[in-house]
Amino acid sequence: MTDHGNTSVSGVTYTRAEVGYFEKRTLKRSAGVWGLWGLGIAAVVSGDFSGWNLGLATSGWGGMVIAFIIVVIMYFAMLFSIGEMSAAMPHTGGAYSFARAAMGPWGGFVTGLAETIEYVATTAVIVYFSAGYANGITATFGLQLPTWVWWIILYIVFIALNTAGASISFKFAVVVSILSIAILAVFTVAALVSGAFSVEHLFDVKPDAGQSAFLPHGAFPILLVLPFAMWFFLGIEELPLAAEEAHNPAKDIPKAGIVGMITLVICGAVVLLLNPGVNGSTKLSASGEPLLDGFRAILPDGLAAILSAFALIGLLASLQGIMFAYGRNMYSLSRAGYYPKVLSLTGARQTPWLALIVGAVIGFIAMIVVDLTGGATGSGGAIVLNIAVWGAVLSYLLQMISFVVLRRKFPKAHRPYRSPVGVAGAVVAGVIAAATFVGFLLNPPFLPAIAAIAVVYVVMLGLFALFGRQQLVLSPEEEYALSGGLHGDPQEEGYDAMETEVFGTK
Repeated sequence: MTDHGNTSVSGVTYTRAEVGYFEKRTLKRSAGVWGLWGLGIAAVVSGDFSGWNLGLATSGWGGMVIAFIIVVIMYFAMLFSIGEMSAAMPHTGGAYSFARAAMGPWGGFVTGLAETIEYVATTAVIVYFSAGYANGITATFGLQLPTWVWWIILYIVFIALNTAGASISFKFAVVVSILSIAILAVFTVAALVSGAFSVEHLFDVKPDAGQSAFLPHGAFPILLVLPFAMWFFLGIEELPLAAEEAHNPAKDIPKAGIVGMITLVICGAVVLLLNPGVNGSTKLSASGEPLLDGFRAILPDGLAAILSAFALIGLLASLQGIMFAYGRNMYSLSRAGYYPKVLSLTGARQTPWLALIVGAVIGFIAMIVVDLTGGATGSGGAIVLNIAVWGAVLSYLLQMISFVVLRRKFPKAHRPYRSPVGVAGAVVAGVIAAATFVGFLLNPPFLPAIAAIAVVYVVMLGLFALFGRQQLVLSPEEEYALSGGLHGDPQEEGYDAMETEVFGTK
């Protein structure tokens, strides 16, 4: 059904954008391949500093190594697939855009919401661990603040940074990524020359009867610790969200993703070997600041605190990178009308400032709820981490399904970059993501987080069915899907390229 003000397609209704709608929602091209590399590394590098270690008690060091290898395979295959889709769709929507083109408006919304959950929760996890690091460092000098005060400080500072302009964000990301890698290099050298490293430390988790030191609880827990192994890489897939801010997205996003992944594999492998090797897997499995404990094990307290202050940079790097991601994710869904349209306003600095604030408020409230319900005592970081990884694996699975569907649905669409592993690679990545999802369902401590997310989905899908689906706008992501892949780059073709052909003349 079409008239001069709206048109209905696939159970949703598109309305004509008001005059100046897209002008109030503009982004600025600010990044080349190294800026994108820095953004990807910054988003992920905190995984080397905190979070991954919480899986050591479940599977032992051997199980974590196997899980690490499995998720490396998944991420490489997935990044090749995402690289192809992002090159074909150089607009900000990312996972939502891919799924919208492949599976319609409802598929796009479900996938985009999963990515929102992933990035908002990941930001909260990083704030949680950063506050722990900051308190651990300042306590050495006799200063401590309530944890929630650190949360507020961190959110305010990084909202300010992310709203200052995309160019500043990319430059900051490159600098802190290099500094974070340098800190990991210092830790590597110190661990190797200190004499504290021991292979026996890796295998000090007490094995069950009939099990080995390598897999102290058997093979099944490998499935359960895949979410913790993902923490070494979770966030690198955000790069398509920078498509409208990259100088050459079709070329630079796939390249930055693969180079970034190689960088992260090297960093993650070093940390996975050396950190439990100097502390012991059992001790490290309960640590909220494992790299700080690593420095403490090999250096005098004062020097360890100083170096750990630099280690905090890694967490802050990821705070900036992931905050960028949820801001752009919410911006793209809002610009299309799935979320309230006001969230996509960009202001004078061409950054989605309101989306950044709203995402921070949601993350802060989530941590307060976890704290008040007792989850922040000992395992709060793990609870919020599980929420983040659950959202991630769901979005990964849906993106890989989208890749397979789009190869068949839009066979003639322009694809400046093609995945070297093709449909088979997407299937492998999707199967691993699905296995990780199953691992969540089989792990009782994860079930409350899954139940909470299910409630979020019920509420959001209900709101979309009642209100959102009647107010969509022909954003670039929607135009690509409706045109069968013919409308590609909005900054070349215009942000309202299909307004006339869909609605007729004004």
